Amino acid sequence: MAGMTAPAPAASEAKTSPLMMVGLMAQADKNGGDRNKDSYAALFPFYAEICALSEINKKPGFGVEFASGFGGHSVLYLNGVCRVEDAGYPTIKLCDRDVARQGVGLSVNDHYKNANWVAVPGKDFLFYGTLTPTDTVTPAGYQRTQAKAMHMGILDGIEFHKRYFADMPAGTSKRDHMYELSISTDYAVNFGRDRYCARVPMQREQMQRMVAYLNKLNEPYRDRKQVFHWNVLGNNCSHMTHNALAAAGIWDEIGVDQPFFIAAFDFPVPKNEFVNLMQRTNDLDLDDVAALYRDTGLRRNLMLHDTLPLRAGALADAAPVMPKNMIYETHPRLIFYDPLGRYQRAFEAMMSDPRYLDLHANLDYFAGLYQRVSAQRKPVSWYLDHHKIGPQEAEDFRAFYERYYDYIERQSTTIESQIAMLNGTPADGRPLVVGASSGTLPGIPTSDIVAPAASAP
Repeated sequence: MAGMTAPAPAASEAKTSPLMMVGLMAQADKNGGDRNKDSYAALFPFYAEICALSEINKKPGFGVEFASGFGGHSVLYLNGVCRVEDAGYPTIKLCDRDVARQGVGLSVNDHYKNANWVAVPGKDFLFYGTLTPTDTVTPAGYQRTQAKAMHMGILDGIEFHKRYFADMPAGTSKRDHMYELSISTDYAVNFGRDRYCARVPMQREQMQRMVAYLNKLNEPYRDRKQVFHWNVLGNNCSHMTHNALAAAGIWDEIGVDQPFFIAAFDFPVPKNEFVNLMQRTNDLDLDDVAALYRDTGLRRNLMLHDTLPLRAGALADAAPVMPKNMIYETHPRLIFYDPLGRYQRAFEAMMSDPRYLDLHANLDYFAGLYQRVSAQRKPVSWYLDHHKIGPQEAEDFRAFYERYYDYIERQSTTIESQIAMLNGTPADGRPLVVGASSGTLPGIPTSDIVAPAASAP
């Protein structure tokens, strides 16, 4: 959605309070705004993170002039997933080792002709290229980052639509021009953009389903059976991020290339998706078991995969465009598609509540939530009587009810272990060592995955 401009009457520009912005900007230290960086992957080596990125405005005189719409862009980061280095085309897989320390970023771009997305190895390079968050974006750092991206082969096997070479500067190769157009959209995104990221822990099996979906998404373009055409309403960057999470059971899939009269009222927007994901993973009403049962996608995933979209560890991060900047303007905009202001109000509430931002506060909140839900459990007969669940549904509901409360009990136990480990006090005193290939600990469930404190590259 690099050039997205949402319809003006329905768009509301995100306005963050001065106090909130001070807090967010203070996070943009050596960790790039991620206050949980050193501890998060230790507990959750597999996680997915969608990042809503602001518009981009390049200063004149530095390479190709470039500006985008204020609808922004979206990228997807997958920790524990690696690019297949020798594929010659964007292909990903679960990492063979050191899952907590590796990851890959995925970006959709309207430039691409034979791919929906490209893969960028490493979280730091995805966000900051060869620089650090406190560096100055200079022409030398800008060129060094492009050279590194080219050495990585981020665009190997990728073709751009011909129209993007029409204004290519004389003496520039097509390959150089492609990397010039892609910088700060597909890689080194914080060179020229603010970012708001929503992070969700994944089980290994969930991440495998995401990887399979994403590789399949690129297949028809790789095999030249189709040509990729980006479309703001029908097939934008947030369609990819949304539907990858749907493959993991977080929510239902959204249609691609739907008729205009449908798509105009139901297309994903980067910053809306940020709020939607934070609400889906943090704010489901666990007290209303009947309502959860009637959520078809939720029920299916609990019964088939033993997981709910709501989960401890779903956190938000934010970091600004790199403020010391010779290449890009540093006051970009990012809008909500939000005629009623609902998203703006939800965003402001989230970004001022520690449980959405801080790992300790989040785990403490969920520990209390699960304990309360268990303590206030009503018998299955109460739901059958009060929610008009007929005889034909009763057996299915009973199965869901038992699986649901079993899940709550196991999650409660898991969080107690995670809090102890986060505080450096494992219950049994054993050293915390990660299996090199599986990312699992001996004797600890997959949802309890722990690794030595380390940041993803």
